[in-house]
Amino acid sequence: MVLRIGYVREHFCSPLLQFEAEDKGSTFTLVECPSGTGQLISRLTNDEIDIAIALTDPLIAGIAKGSEAYKLVGSYVTSPLRWAVITGHKPSTYNQISDLQGSTIGISRNGSGSQTMAYVMALQQRWPTTELKFQVNNDIRGLIDSVNDGTTSAFMWEWFTTKPFADEGECRFIGQVPTPWPSWLIAAHPTRAKPAAVRAFLDNLSRHVRAFASTEARAGPSAKFVMDTFGYAETDVKEWLDAVEYPEDCATIPWNVITDTLGVLQQAGVVGPPEGSVRRDQFVNLDVVTLV
Repeated sequence: MVLRIGYVREHFCSPLLQFEAEDKGSTFTLVECPSGTGQLISRLTNDEIDIAIALTDPLIAGIAKGSEAYKLVGSYVTSPLRWAVITGHKPSTYNQISDLQGSTIGISRNGSGSQTMAYVMALQQRWPTTELKFQVNNDIRGLIDSVNDGTTSAFMWEWFTTKPFADEGECRFIGQVPTPWPSWLIAAHPTRAKPAAVRAFLDNLSRHVRAFASTEARAGPSAKFVMDTFGYAETDVKEWLDAVEYPEDCATIPWNVITDTLGVLQQAGVVGPPEGSVRRDQFVNLDVVTLV
């Protein structure tokens, strides 16, 4: 079975792209999802992909809300994600996060990381999360256009992915909100993606992750790969590599990542409290993943 792997083409996926170059389509193909995790979840649901490498919070929120289209099978990035808070390039009344209260926030899709992190931002700012207003703008281009035409006040996107647009004067950063959880997990459809095939994929991905994240690679080959592939400035790449952490084994998930993330999402009003205790088999495929 050739697995269909959904991903977002950002610098975080560098080890995956290196794995793809080695695999040459023999065990998996990549399906790009530029709208982010909301699109990844939709494609898992609609039988367009078998595995998704996606943001932690929307994946966990989706299962908590009753989705049976996927279960968690592994970890991909263990460090927090640095979300930039971004507004239009022209001078405006939006100059810091506190200025955004009561305004309309741009998101890529309902259920996306850009939406769940807006709830987290509101929680940190002590705004009533029930009063948040959103406009769906599909992708980074639509989000930037929306803050510049005034239909939204701001949006949230990963810092280094968006920084080239800010450097070119297309938008402005007015703050940042790091995730209070590890940033990327791996999810798979519970029946289409067979456990043996998923485990083989995760074992090989782990090998590429360890090589990419080694001290020697960070100092040279990994930095060059990101610069050549994504066109980022050397200073930005080095800053990102100094902070990002990958797992030793992609087929492991700390159980507290799931429970702690659920706790924050409940406080932020993204999901409701569970009925009874949180069941491990609801969230993870125990035939694939090792809980630690």
